[in-house]
Amino acid sequence: MTLTDAVGQEWLDRHVLEALEEDLGDRGDITSLSTIPSEQQGYAELIAKSHGVIAGIDWAIHTGKMTKPSVKWEFVVEDGTEVEPGQLLAKVTGPVHGILISERTALNGLGRLSGVATFAHQCMEAVKGTNAVVIDTRKTTPGWRLAEKYAVTCGGAGNHRIGLYDEVLIKENHIEAAGGVAEAVRAARSWVVRHGGNIPVEVEVETLDQLNEALAEQPDRILLDNFTLDSLKVAVERNKSRCILEASGGITLADLSKVAATGVNRISLGVLTHSAKPLDISLLMK
Repeated sequence: MTLTDAVGQEWLDRHVLEALEEDLGDRGDITSLSTIPSEQQGYAELIAKSHGVIAGIDWAIHTGKMTKPSVKWEFVVEDGTEVEPGQLLAKVTGPVHGILISERTALNGLGRLSGVATFAHQCMEAVKGTNAVVIDTRKTTPGWRLAEKYAVTCGGAGNHRIGLYDEVLIKENHIEAAGGVAEAVRAARSWVVRHGGNIPVEVEVETLDQLNEALAEQPDRILLDNFTLDSLKVAVERNKSRCILEASGGITLADLSKVAATGVNRISLGVLTHSAKPLDISLLMK
């Protein structure tokens, strides 16, 4: 799968165009216009400046095409490739004006998505040797959810639900409004049966007492919110592999190995997408 496969061509066209228009305004690249002949051709290299995992190659390629059709970003790596500082990522050729116009927009998208992929890879390395998988959340950049979730998979981690439409996830406010954990799960189960029956039902619990209520109703998944390590171990023991258990809430990269060792099946992290540091990448004219 590529970024285009994940987000669709229309999304890519629209977001690249918006980014370029934002950068160019109504006067264009006045620095390049004032210093470089419009017909001058050039060559540049895209170099990784730090260790990481690449994601979002299609964004850079499409940025070049939408700047000037003759600007070519030819990558020598693929999405999901682990790279080292100083490694060549792509060769860029074409009109110098086009190369320089496309530079920042291309690097912003590529760096952002590669940063998410890199952090996802670090998280999966932290849980290696356990049965746990690290997954993302809906805490994504507005309008960029599918792209960022794609980047998560490039780093080897997994996706939680895409939106409100593809999985029932009963959280504290639903529980309060529905009258309790059991009532909410039963209502969700009934709704799912009436609407096709192939939608997972997950419920969030905050205490071991709520866990007992949830286990009695047998949802597909139970989210253990802000549980201590000791409480996670108790939850795993009580569950006896009946439901998929997901740990979440304030978990950091440093915590991951300990949380995974409790025996939970999944660990969801909002920081995967909302706090990942962009990968440092540089474009150098030759």
